[in-house]
Amino acid sequence: MTFGHSELISKPQFERYIGIDYSGAETPTSGLKGLRVYIATGEGEATEVIPPPSPKRYWTRQTVAHWLLETLSQPTSTIVGIDHGFSFPLRYFEYHQILPNWDVFLRDFHRHWPTDEPHIYVDFVRNGLAGNGGARTGDPKWRRITEQRCRGKSVFHFDCQGSVAKSTHSGIPWLLFLRERLGKDVHFWPFDGFSPPELRSTFVEAYPALYKHRFPAGQGMTGDQHDAYVIAQWLRQADASGELQIALHPDMDPSMQLLARVEGWILGVA
Repeated sequence: MTFGHSELISKPQFERYIGIDYSGAETPTSGLKGLRVYIATGEGEATEVIPPPSPKRYWTRQTVAHWLLETLSQPTSTIVGIDHGFSFPLRYFEYHQILPNWDVFLRDFHRHWPTDEPHIYVDFVRNGLAGNGGARTGDPKWRRITEQRCRGKSVFHFDCQGSVAKSTHSGIPWLLFLRERLGKDVHFWPFDGFSPPELRSTFVEAYPALYKHRFPAGQGMTGDQHDAYVIAQWLRQADASGELQIALHPDMDPSMQLLARVEGWILGVA
């Protein structure tokens, strides 16, 4: 389905916009300076969400997941953009003989990469000290179609500048956590379809490099803060202008739509 300017909705679909710049460093209970959360509502500018009071100065991945669980349990339609891959290339499914179904993938991945468990680093699984990551590896040459379209890095390309591999491998188990607990109350785009139902909160994969040129960094803002701010701010403005509906419905033939519902898609990639 293609949305033209004459078909744009007349009012925003969502009431709240959350941008998360993710980090795959250390353990799921480590406070991470690079893990940032911004939120916007109505016509207000996106502002940083400070983590709940605790001995940790910064957000942990575990705390973010539980905060999202609580926040999205409220009756406020929210769209959440997270800066890490939500799935893997079709080649991965074929190589490991995994049914091309996102829910099957999430559970299978978590069995092999339990990176949400206490004291587990991504590198512990990579090095065979925890989990069974050796049975579920991928080639850095394998890229999802959406990554090819935006010239993004592979979700298997570790240890390089701009890598999303660690954040992806540490973040996917928390998507399973949220999916299991929130159930049908939330929509994971595009795996549940390209049209999020009205009044239902929605998760999307975001890539701030696509839209950060529109939003200069504020004074004293770190790169991680800027990326989270950009996601939330772009989602809010795009929803108000109708651009979000175009992004949610990229121009694809039916076969590409089916592929995207397995591999995932980065919001805003044409």
